[in-house]
Amino acid sequence: MDLLPGEVHVSRRQRAVVRRVWAGVVAMAVAVGLLAGWASLDRMAAEQDLTTAQGETVTLLQQQLRYRDVRVTEGATTLLKAAQQVGGSTEVDWAATLRSVQSKLPAGVKITGLTVDSASPTQSYAQSDDPLQGARIATLTFDASSSTLPSVPEWLTSVRSMRGFVDANANSVARADDGSGYRVNMTIHLNEKAFDGAYAATNATKG
Repeated sequence: MDLLPGEVHVSRRQRAVVRRVWAGVVAMAVAVGLLAGWASLDRMAAEQDLTTAQGETVTLLQQQLRYRDVRVTEGATTLLKAAQQVGGSTEVDWAATLRSVQSKLPAGVKITGLTVDSASPTQSYAQSDDPLQGARIATLTFDASSSTLPSVPEWLTSVRSMRGFVDANANSVARADDGSGYRVNMTIHLNEKAFDGAYAATNATKG
């Protein structure tokens, strides 16, 4: 039999309720503290990651700036090589060509005048209206003097071995005005094989 007064039981129940309330308050405070701590740690980690990323970006930019001049130089060099190759794509080694012509001349014949006309990098070379004539990229016309009447057919045959030869014509063969010999005017057409390809060969070797 419980002999304690009812007030005691009521007081005990009230104290138990108060303890449970305080326990809930403490638990709530702990949970809030844990959440705040986790959020703080997460924020610190994010800030650290951001700082690291910013540092890497700055380093990368510094490296790019350091080598920017090198990249510009490399780009300019590549552009220059391309321009040289395009500009040199229509270059004919005229010195070698004229030596070849001279070597084909009969003994006693000398070149006294010369005119050359060749293609340019930006404009195609004018072709003959005669469909029987081959494509050409350059025309070489020269005057020559000879103390004796030259054999034109043999002369035309000899120049056929020139590099890039297309065709040749003896435009005129006439006695010199002073009677000292003969004057010959000849035209030789050359095709793309006459191009020296110097820049293309140089770039291919360097590449």
